[in-house]
Amino acid sequence: MRYLGNKTKIMPQIEKLLDEKNILINGLEFCDAFSGTATVGDYFQNVFRIISNDSLCASYYISRGKLINIPTFETLGFDPFDYFNNVDTNSYVQGFCYNNFAPTVSERMYFSDENAKLIDFIRDTIDNWSNDGLINDDEKSYLIASLLESLSKVSNVAGVYSAFLRKWDPRAIKRMFFIPVERTNGESQYNNEFHLNDVNDFINNVHGDILYLDPPYTPTQYISQYHVLETIAKNDHPVTHGVGAHRDNGNQISRWCKKEYVGSEFEKLIANAQFRHIVFSYSDAGIMSKEFIEKVLKRYAVEGTYTFKQINFVKYKSTRAVNKEIADNTQKKTHYEWLFYIEKKQTPLYISPLNYIGGKFEVLPLLKDYMPHNIDVFYDLFGGGGTVSVNAEAQRVIYNDINPFVSSLLHKIATEDIGKTIKYIKRTIKKYSLSKANKEAYVALRTDYNSKEPSQRNPLDLYLLICFGFEHQIRFNSSHEFNNPCGNSGFNQEMCEKLIAFNMRAKQLGIEFNSQSYEGYENDITPRDFVYCDPPYLISCGAYNDGKRGFNGWNEEQEQQLLRFLERMNDRGIRFMLSNMVDRNGIENHPLNEWIERNHFRVIENANVTKRNRQNRKEIIIINY
Repeated sequence: MRYLGNKTKIMPQIEKLLDEKNILINGLEFCDAFSGTATVGDYFQNVFRIISNDSLCASYYISRGKLINIPTFETLGFDPFDYFNNVDTNSYVQGFCYNNFAPTVSERMYFSDENAKLIDFIRDTIDNWSNDGLINDDEKSYLIASLLESLSKVSNVAGVYSAFLRKWDPRAIKRMFFIPVERTNGESQYNNEFHLNDVNDFINNVHGDILYLDPPYTPTQYISQYHVLETIAKNDHPVTHGVGAHRDNGNQISRWCKKEYVGSEFEKLIANAQFRHIVFSYSDAGIMSKEFIEKVLKRYAVEGTYTFKQINFVKYKSTRAVNKEIADNTQKKTHYEWLFYIEKKQTPLYISPLNYIGGKFEVLPLLKDYMPHNIDVFYDLFGGGGTVSVNAEAQRVIYNDINPFVSSLLHKIATEDIGKTIKYIKRTIKKYSLSKANKEAYVALRTDYNSKEPSQRNPLDLYLLICFGFEHQIRFNSSHEFNNPCGNSGFNQEMCEKLIAFNMRAKQLGIEFNSQSYEGYENDITPRDFVYCDPPYLISCGAYNDGKRGFNGWNEEQEQQLLRFLERMNDRGIRFMLSNMVDRNGIENHPLNEWIERNHFRVIENANVTKRNRQNRKEIIIINY
């Protein structure tokens, strides 16, 4: 059967990749999460136990028909293939295909009248036999799969079913011969498993050894391209519309085919996959870029396991695609199929979508190693870019930062529909012609942002100012006007992935975003909670320390105020962790050292003395447990 994205031609390369990773092992569980016509599952069913899934009913039946043991039809008592190939259906005119997909009644030319009647009779008879208990579910699936395979050989289409041909293809006017569904490697020795579900719902309830992913990669919706097969598979006689008699797609519109959503669908799928090995197929003509795919996979990969292979590939082209290539003079362009592999790690790390000064991503493993378990509420009282909050493990996570602009921006990124966020970002970039070092465009956006009252500003405009600003700094003047100059950066695939990952993870955790003084939480915190503080460093030279940016600065008095707050937490049996710096180029934080010694708190040093702006910095964490 001709099918968009069919992997028949690259199966040897997929097999070679599995062999190279030492996972071509009999009996492993192999999940084909976008099964299509079961090309991959069929190829490997003599090696692996196959878990098959697709959101289309036609694909579900095809997969099940190919991956079960060939039925004997013992209860039926005769060979259904012989029966259907010899039956007279000339008078069978009540079926859906004859009345909607054939010329005499509907003037549509998907099938000849003769073949449409035969298809209707076979499909209706299968349901009747099933309802009467003459065939079981496996036998029903096998017959439906065989019907879909058989009718594809007499369909009057150019490969897909979005429209029919206006002239009869010679093969379409021949009588359909009902044949068993084709298999590559015979019967399976394993009890294979079949699902009909959206992949991101399905993935939460399945686990195994190898996850193979071959999603749609263009804006083309499979439900539209194969609506005829879907209607015949379901046999549900839907209301149709248009010249092609399309069914209402309803909620079967795939986000994998939408530019603004495909990235988040991919991120969620990889994040939630409960498989040790992941193999991902995609195309260089796909919506997602190689750079984006790589960023996602590396976030969840055991270090050093990410693998990429590029394969020359002659892809299926519709007439429209061929004409477009001719118009663009790209008809000789080489096309590639991409293969990716990772071994998935247990605990991925997430990072702020903002390039925030003092961000804690580099020391996250150290922080997480010393954080307690069984936390009711995690308080990130100096939340900054939100990296620590988004990696917290607690029943409830509260992010707080004194800067309301940063807090509201992270809240917007975390809670809004990510597709709308990405769409707004791309539309605004186009509106202002934002690009690297384009000072005029940058100043125009900054002026428009500052001209509005703070409560009326769109936080995503601030995000773009940060993206295109000098060193991604977040700077305001005393009037709360953003005043960072234009930089030599922009919005790229890495930043897009950070946005998507932050949005997904923050929603999973249900992070609450606030902007107030940290002391305002004192009466709310209980001994079952945990307090993390990452204040401005007293001996650093950060711009936010000087108190001239429209917000309170940070000096020794405020440092002492925080230390007294943490002492009160300690007196109440509340666990806390404080990040700070005790040495910068030989300058010591004496108040902090005296406080640690007086209270006998535990100090964990970061073994890596970091260099930043040519400065030696010795950072520590302090805990009271």
